[in-house]
Amino acid sequence: MTDTNALLQIELLKQLAPFTRSGYAMFREVIDTDGAMPAKLKRLCAAVAAVNRGYTDLARSELGGAAALGLTRNEAASGLILLSSLRGEGAAQAFDGVIRHVYPDAATTPQGAALERAGAGEAEANFKAYFGTVPPALAILLRLVPRGADGYYLMRKGTIDCNQLDRKSAELMLIAVLASDYSPMAATHIRAARAVGASDAEMAEAILCAVPSAGIAAWMSAGMLLEAQ
Repeated sequence: MTDTNALLQIELLKQLAPFTRSGYAMFREVIDTDGAMPAKLKRLCAAVAAVNRGYTDLARSELGGAAALGLTRNEAASGLILLSSLRGEGAAQAFDGVIRHVYPDAATTPQGAALERAGAGEAEANFKAYFGTVPPALAILLRLVPRGADGYYLMRKGTIDCNQLDRKSAELMLIAVLASDYSPMAATHIRAARAVGASDAEMAEAILCAVPSAGIAAWMSAGMLLEAQ
């Protein structure tokens, strides 16, 4: 990957910034090869982070690399499910376009797929089970707009339960996306990832998957959270 990486091929960087190119090549080695996390999952995390930042061409390159390493279309859809909940309709549409570009022979689904409903008290019980208590923002939502709280619960449930990889991989992907936003919410998912067996090395690699789209500041924002949790 480093031989053809777009940043490493920029002529001005070749002429003027050998240290910049060399450092970035080392980050690419982490992302592009198996380590604590498999390379195909790291390329998927990088693709999702790229769409989160609005870099569709970069996302296509990352997801194409993941597909070449054996990532299936359904596995790639884990990123679509995550972005639908975490970043909304626009990001979901953008990543769906990336998936269609990389996997052009996708099957279609009949219209009218059934919608789920949350049972009475189900959302509140889920929040308590996941967070340990109902976070203040969700307590307000439960009180003022209960249907909105049900929607939040169902979309969060989809991110975890409909993930086509596994629970740990879903949490690692969430960490990568939040790191790309320099978001303190990464701390919540670092705790959740640990709870389902993620190692510090896996979480560190997930954070580094944000470097192609968010730079080394992604590590400075989220890396320190590994020690704080």
